[in-house]
Amino acid sequence: MRISRQHKEMAIHGSFFAIASMSILVLTLIMIFLIMEGLPIFHQISLPDFIFGKYWYPTDDPADFGILPMITGSLSVTAFSSCIAIPLGLMTAIYLAEIATPRMRSIVKPLVEMLQALPSVVIGFFGMVVVAPLLQKWFGIATGLNLFNASIMLAFMAVPTITSIAEDAIFSVPEELRAASLALGATKWQTIAGVVIPASLPGISTAVILGMARSIGETMVVLMVAGGAAMTPTSIFDPVRPMPASIAAEMAEAPYQSEHYYALFATGMVLFLFTLMFNVLAAYIAEKKKQIGTASL
Repeated sequence: MRISRQHKEMAIHGSFFAIASMSILVLTLIMIFLIMEGLPIFHQISLPDFIFGKYWYPTDDPADFGILPMITGSLSVTAFSSCIAIPLGLMTAIYLAEIATPRMRSIVKPLVEMLQALPSVVIGFFGMVVVAPLLQKWFGIATGLNLFNASIMLAFMAVPTITSIAEDAIFSVPEELRAASLALGATKWQTIAGVVIPASLPGISTAVILGMARSIGETMVVLMVAGGAAMTPTSIFDPVRPMPASIAAEMAEAPYQSEHYYALFATGMVLFLFTLMFNVLAAYIAEKKKQIGTASL
């Protein structure tokens, strides 16, 4: 019995809908589990004390569960890594989309994307074994496992994300805009700076935000090279402990359903809110400033 084209399309549509629904269901269940395991800590400590507390001593009696140093560490690492990754990623994207020859582009782009394929533990190991001793030698500091080292390693991980998304945004700018600019007497550099980049700015903004989200949510690299000290940094050479590193380092030793256990899940809730904020902002910018041909320029 032959299946009609309409029935085939309905079957394909139903399959894709079921797969998408399953993905949403799994993510929803994860979020519910995170909230259920994190909320009990607030029976023992108030939300302001948890967020703005300066001390994290989960094994003391009484224990201190203040995550402000970890929030500060996460934001500091993200900010410094973004200062390195954003210029590198955007300049690489502009070079690949507007300047490089097809042959050079076919060589450079796979090399950049290969960085994204490197396991985070390999990058962390490189920062621990190679970068940390160099920082100690060059700057005369006590330890090379610090905020600056973590920022450099996270920048390496964020560059491929920023480059890939920004390059797609630049490459999608309508060719008639470039032609019109050149026809009016603008040079190639003036066209890139005055036409191409403004036209692709929503996509570039999305690339930057998602690169920052990658940095704030990374675990293994900061666990290995950030230093692991739960204190508010006063220098780029201070050791820090971002939220992902604290969760990864302490979850195995926290007794099940203890205050420490619940506090780590609550920390995960805060981290989830940060990453959710970055992703919602990126989606908003991409949708609000969506470029359709040349009509909205």
